[in-house]
Amino acid sequence: MSLRAAALLVMALAAGCASEPGRRLQAVFSPSQGSGALQAGLRLYDDGDYAGAQKALARALDQGLYHHERASAHKHLAFIHCASGRERPCREEFRRALAADPALELTPAEAGHPAWGPAFRAVRGR
Repeated sequence: MSLRAAALLVMALAAGCASEPGRRLQAVFSPSQGSGALQAGLRLYDDGDYAGAQKALARALDQGLYHHERASAHKHLAFIHCASGRERPCREEFRRALAADPALELTPAEAGHPAWGPAFRAVRGR
């Protein structure tokens, strides 16, 4: 069996799999519609262009993302809102992130941030 045929077989098996590993494997072989916009948004965020990041992340969500990607997009939108002092939209974005991925956790550095750490904990219920 060729490598391509094996990859297609794995994709077909993963497509019907409801488990998290199956979905992540599927994402490797079949990127979401909005994955390019998501990556662009995350790069803009890392570069400090929050207005550009917000637009790219919204575009990614509109184009369609897998649940773990949606969680990441909403988490970063929450960070942008929190950093700008917009507490209500910050918490709403964290709620959306947790709806997309209920197991979502912040890294220790993110959790310790004075703007969004407390907002995330309040939404998370801890």
